[in-house]
Amino acid sequence: MARMHSSGRGKSGSTRPADPDLSMVNYDNEEIKDLIVKLADEDMMPSEIGGELRDRYGIPNVKAVTGQSIKEIMEEEEFGLEIPEDLYKLMEKALKLNEHLKENKKDLDSKRSMRLVESKIRRLVNYYRGDELPEDWKYSLEKARLFVK
Repeated sequence: MARMHSSGRGKSGSTRPADPDLSMVNYDNEEIKDLIVKLADEDMMPSEIGGELRDRYGIPNVKAVTGQSIKEIMEEEEFGLEIPEDLYKLMEKALKLNEHLKENKKDLDSKRSMRLVESKIRRLVNYYRGDELPEDWKYSLEKARLFVK
């Protein structure tokens, strides 16, 4: 698949094994849920929690073990996110670029990057509007400052 804002094709990414080997997992469902809650208490995002569980605890795929995704477990334990994680990360990036542009007004590369990031944000808002975001939700830098800590 082609990149959104460049002429390169990029890499398609890796695929998971069809049947993960769960015999190596030494944790049961409740222990995994407790680990997720503990990591969510440390303000980690679902993707960060998944990497931590894979690297530190040897749990290759939470959904294969528990039957629920990390996001579903977090919502069940009332650690749900206000906005989707990918939108949050793009808002973080836009705020960092905005701070940079305040100090470096003539940085044309960063101005273009800011336009591209905001374009991606608006596209994601249109995608999530109605399901995970309210129908009247609109992006602005002030709103991004409220969501991003």
